[in-house]
Amino acid sequence: MPVMAGMLGHTFVGLIDNIMVGQLGSAELAAVSLGNSFLFIAMSLGIGFSTAITPLVAEADGEGSFVKGKSALKHGLFLCTVLGIALFLVVMAAKPLMYLMKQPEEVVTLAMPYLNLVAFSLIPMIMFQAFKQFSDGMSITKYPMYATLIANIVNVVLNYLLIFGKLGFPQMGIVGAAIGTLVSRFAMLFFLWGILSYQEKVKAYVKNIKLFVLEKSMLFRLIQLGFPSALQMFFEVAIFTAAIWLSGILGKNPQAANQIALNLSSMTFMVAMGISVAAMVRVGNQKGLQQFKELRRIAFSLFLLAFLLAGGFAVLFMLCNTIFPKMYVDLDDAKNLMDNTEVIAIAAKLLLVAALFQLSDGVQVVVLGALRGLQDVKIPTLITFIAYWVVGFPISFYLGLYTDFKSSGIWIGLLAGLTTSAVLLFIRFNHLTKKLILSKES
Repeated sequence: MPVMAGMLGHTFVGLIDNIMVGQLGSAELAAVSLGNSFLFIAMSLGIGFSTAITPLVAEADGEGSFVKGKSALKHGLFLCTVLGIALFLVVMAAKPLMYLMKQPEEVVTLAMPYLNLVAFSLIPMIMFQAFKQFSDGMSITKYPMYATLIANIVNVVLNYLLIFGKLGFPQMGIVGAAIGTLVSRFAMLFFLWGILSYQEKVKAYVKNIKLFVLEKSMLFRLIQLGFPSALQMFFEVAIFTAAIWLSGILGKNPQAANQIALNLSSMTFMVAMGISVAAMVRVGNQKGLQQFKELRRIAFSLFLLAFLLAGGFAVLFMLCNTIFPKMYVDLDDAKNLMDNTEVIAIAAKLLLVAALFQLSDGVQVVVLGALRGLQDVKIPTLITFIAYWVVGFPISFYLGLYTDFKSSGIWIGLLAGLTTSAVLLFIRFNHLTKKLILSKES
């Protein structure tokens, strides 16, 4: 539950930004969507890479090895810091691509200053992930949750003051939202490091880290696990980012509607991500103990939990598909009433498709977490590439741009990719665990 709450906390920062910025108009909401599309790709690589820390720490914790656990944290923090800086520079260098992507000119102009600040927040965000993944691997899940709660409070307050110019602060629009995000991410990094430094179980791990005294073997091990994990998350996030860009070709209103549906889907996805982390940690523990039958029982219990929760979210999306989008726009704004009404209508259709892929999206990410717990990353990386880019993206591209499905067609492609991923990853996990049980018994 704390992992789920922490994951939701990350997405809630985006939810608050979207709701508050949406009050300014559909162009501003589309600009945040476009700016974040670059950020999502970079974050997927950083967060995906950081997940390599968790199974190594969980396995070390299962073995009772302090040395291995601290080594995984130290080398993981070093790599995450370097990666955060590198991704920030890459995003800044990629900004001119916005002008070549056939996006609405008004949207690009608004997105540029927003992206400058939010891109810099990648550095504290990915450094935070190193401490979070370590904490999760040690089965201490509540402190990252507290950190994201603090981040959300900071973000809400700064958004209120800076987006709308309250209590004497300047009215900065979407740049104010970017400042809120940047400051909140530094706040959660320092809070998590500080609170872990005072906890008896882990303070020896997080204090006196000699960040530049490194071992090639552990660096290689983290890269060996982290790079495929980063690619797995990248392939999934990139197809959702492609949906943002394809929606931008259709116009600012389809792009704003896509952002609403994407933001709501991200909220439910983070619940599944929380279960995925639990799968990664528990499977990693059981792998360290060589208890493969227990490993399989725990994993299948988590798959079932993810399936049941996803079913509940699917029903919620179907029942509230016309209600949720109204949170994001101001229907009392007479000037933008026509645009806002169209945004709600498109988003309502997208949420019906999103309801259908809740089941496959929830299951695939939890199975992927269990496979990471087994430290099986290469074949799952190939599976995610095939599912999203061989199956999903061509369907999104064709149905979105060359048929009357338009925005809904883009999301039908997402549904196809997620379903393919869920089926193939489950087959992979089932095969591997049966093989491990048989090899131990023989």
